[in-house]
Amino acid sequence: MTAYSLLDLVPIVQGGDAATALADAADLARTAEDAGYTRYWVAEHHGMPGIASAATSVVIGHVAGKTSRIRVGAGGIMLPNHAPLVIAEQFGTLAALYPGRIDLGLGRAPGSDQRVARALRRTLDSDANAFPQDVVELQSYFADDGRTGIRAVPGGGAEVPIWILGSSLFGAQLAAALGLPYAFASHFAPGALDQAIAIYRRDFKPSAQLEKPHVMLGFNVFAAESDEEAEYLASSQQQAFVAIRTGQPVQLPPPVEGYREKLGAQGSAILDHVLECSAVGSPDTVARQIAAFVERTGADELMLTGAMYDPAARRRSVAMAGDIMQGLKVAA
Repeated sequence: MTAYSLLDLVPIVQGGDAATALADAADLARTAEDAGYTRYWVAEHHGMPGIASAATSVVIGHVAGKTSRIRVGAGGIMLPNHAPLVIAEQFGTLAALYPGRIDLGLGRAPGSDQRVARALRRTLDSDANAFPQDVVELQSYFADDGRTGIRAVPGGGAEVPIWILGSSLFGAQLAAALGLPYAFASHFAPGALDQAIAIYRRDFKPSAQLEKPHVMLGFNVFAAESDEEAEYLASSQQQAFVAIRTGQPVQLPPPVEGYREKLGAQGSAILDHVLECSAVGSPDTVARQIAAFVERTGADELMLTGAMYDPAARRRSVAMAGDIMQGLKVAA
């Protein structure tokens, strides 16, 4: 059976603001909790006008405080932006506040451009190639094993599962070597998906955290009462993707009728690649598309995502996707 979870970038819509986006995030997380989702994750992005999750650990605390059962975490923290000790303290604090409910996914991208990365770190001397060492250092703080000579308080002894995130083969290799669960960003970078899964499963070494491989795959879902309505609602995310890929990020725009038909060849090619791992349509249509993806990949868990301009429409989509996943479990 395939578990299902939710990734939320906490979108700021055109005409909206961060306060509204954060309130909508809590409402969405409660919807996911009621619909049986395993976890709700937010991702670290900086300098993006349409994303309100830059202070990721703060957003996690906000959402965890507004829910009661669902796991809440980072998908992910971009570790090159931070000292591992700081992350151990932040997530140790979250684990103390919300025991048994906090996840920590780690990525090695900056989550920004080079100017913002420099502002975050003050220097670019810290090399993303140090990522494996930073992950091991962070594990040491949580294990409270004394190897660093420093104790994280809070953090030492905290039960915070670590995940490795990635969109290339590097993350698959690292997750396998460290015996950690692996989340692949197929919802926007599907190119190396099949090869990354194969490498991770082939090379996985059991660890104290995980006995056997666990693969989570990002997957876009835009569900509505009809295929036509879903295509319309999905056009907000499509516009945002094209804007990002052409170097002009924007706040999440309203949907546009027939958006795909109005795009030129360049825009259509961007969307065909970026949204390859997606389901758009009525519940029946989405169920077929999800089932085909799970059969192809053997995913242990899907991380569903998909921003919509109307928060109520997105909550309905999330609830529908939860019903669909429950139906697929029964069918399995």
